[in-house]
Amino acid sequence: MILLVTDFGNDGPYVAQMKAAVRRNGYQGDILNLFSDIPAYNVRAGAVLLQAYAHDFPVGCVFVSVVDPGVGSSRMPLAILADGRWFVGPDNGLFELILRRAHETRTYKISWEPIRLSASFHGRDLFAPVAARIASGKQSGLLSEIAVDQIMRTDWPDNLSEVVYVDHFGNAMTGIENAPGLKGVKIGSAELPLVRTFSDVPKGEPLAYINANGILEISVNQGRADTHFGIKVGDAVTPIWN
Repeated sequence: MILLVTDFGNDGPYVAQMKAAVRRNGYQGDILNLFSDIPAYNVRAGAVLLQAYAHDFPVGCVFVSVVDPGVGSSRMPLAILADGRWFVGPDNGLFELILRRAHETRTYKISWEPIRLSASFHGRDLFAPVAARIASGKQSGLLSEIAVDQIMRTDWPDNLSEVVYVDHFGNAMTGIENAPGLKGVKIGSAELPLVRTFSDVPKGEPLAYINANGILEISVNQGRADTHFGIKVGDAVTPIWN
């Protein structure tokens, strides 16, 4: 199984071009579009969401993860094996939280280059073909192992205290993971205690809870948190601890 995680958007040709590149390179299994609406250019938001959602998918699957504002620059192309799942994409921090949370990792620089490599679409020309080969068990000669400390980022926080994604319902996901002592969140002048689920507050009232993928989310019961608070991706939030 190959999962696409990108900031390419739901319109336009880019996701389809990625899928076509996977097929051209011999992979005939499932290709699922996990996220095509990672906030544009927002590598840290992408890192949070990738870490939160990757565990829903089985060992052996391959995530082609492309949030890559530095495409065409000197940043390395990577393939990472973390707890049995592969992650293919740029060395820009997108895999930082995956590496921190995994029990077992192996990290590789992609050493293979296609005949056609555009300066601005490595997702199609490099990462999708490599993912297709890995998913087909044909990665021999593509990768050169490197030390994990070559790509780890010590300056990144474990928890990102901001809104990283707003879903179809207007729920605002944050970069704050569940942890002992977390009791709520402050957004603007409002303080929201942590509750278990939507029905713990009356209809139309806001709440904070740990969503099904383990990150703190700001919501409104049968309403929209984004319009209720006037919040958007990148807005700061403050966790409240015991």
